Amino acid sequence: MQPPGAELFAAIRDALSGEGPAILPLSPDHAGAALDTLRPTHVDGVRRAGGEGVPADVAVVIATSGSTGAPKGVQLSATALRASAAASLRRLEAAKGERWLCCLPPSHVSGLQVLVRALLSETEPVVHPRFDPRRVLDSGADHVSLVPTQLHRLVELGADLSVFRTILLGGAAPRPGLLAEARELGARVVTTYGMSETCGGCVYDGQPLYNVDLKVGDDGLIRIAGPVLFSGYRSGERAPLDGGWFVTSDLGELHAGRLRVLGRADDVINTGGEKVVAGAVAGVLGEHPAVADVAVVGRPHPEWGEVVVAVVVPADPATPPTLSQLRAYSSDRLPAYAAPRELRLTSRLPLLPNGKTDLVRLRSGT
Repeated sequence: MQPPGAELFAAIRDALSGEGPAILPLSPDHAGAALDTLRPTHVDGVRRAGGEGVPADVAVVIATSGSTGAPKGVQLSATALRASAAASLRRLEAAKGERWLCCLPPSHVSGLQVLVRALLSETEPVVHPRFDPRRVLDSGADHVSLVPTQLHRLVELGADLSVFRTILLGGAAPRPGLLAEARELGARVVTTYGMSETCGGCVYDGQPLYNVDLKVGDDGLIRIAGPVLFSGYRSGERAPLDGGWFVTSDLGELHAGRLRVLGRADDVINTGGEKVVAGAVAGVLGEHPAVADVAVVGRPHPEWGEVVVAVVVPADPATPPTLSQLRAYSSDRLPAYAAPRELRLTSRLPLLPNGKTDLVRLRSGT
């Protein structure tokens, strides 16, 4: 539970080289459940009763976000982490000596991989324990990894974003218009798709990284193979593998070799016998000029099974969109059954620590 900084960077370096033990980076604010579930042998160098070791090839264990239950603990080998970081640097044409800014929690794979890229670049990373947009702009780093909320805050400042050679953007789908606004400010934004089980982003701007294989199965689920895959779950849960392919929980489409992520399979809303992909509906509604941000969830209904609910952050709180306006807007873009039947207005969407929308809270109405 070390804070982001030189000691943690050294621990990651030693874990990847084999000179030190495997590490479990945790945020002090969210460590309780993870410690009980993942049972490390030591905490901050002190032996912990009931701890269990990991297989010899495991260098890092990442606690999953826990958005759907207890963290499983994704076991990552040094080989997989290095393969991921090397493929990232290769795609970005990032040279040795160029510096990376880590302003994401290293307890999440996105923050951890910034540090691994710095190792492979043979530089010390610039590390910010908390995200501060003005400090980010003044960091002097060449490359940075952000989630959409952070990029939105930089865009709000109207700052010169060409100060970075690359802004890697992942963790969640950006709101409509955000990428265009950032690029108008000089940003070179590269969108990423991946998860802890793939050592973070392994698909950049819709195309897989070097040595990463990608396909969509007949069930619509995205499948990934290659040296970036994890070594199993700490919890002992069976990994969702199909002939060497990791089967994600995300629905997708491939067009001319480019991936389009539709949304999570467990976010499919069953309404009146029809299946609605919540992410696809949110993507349409997010283009309405009166919508600043939006999430779509299902609410149980005695007749329809579930109804589609749009949770909207208005662009102008004084003139929020109405349900009838959103339904009319989506009428020529979505099937009638996919249009929202309820509208909830909010000042902001709740977020998990990794920057993703907290759908559990939205479904519960809290």
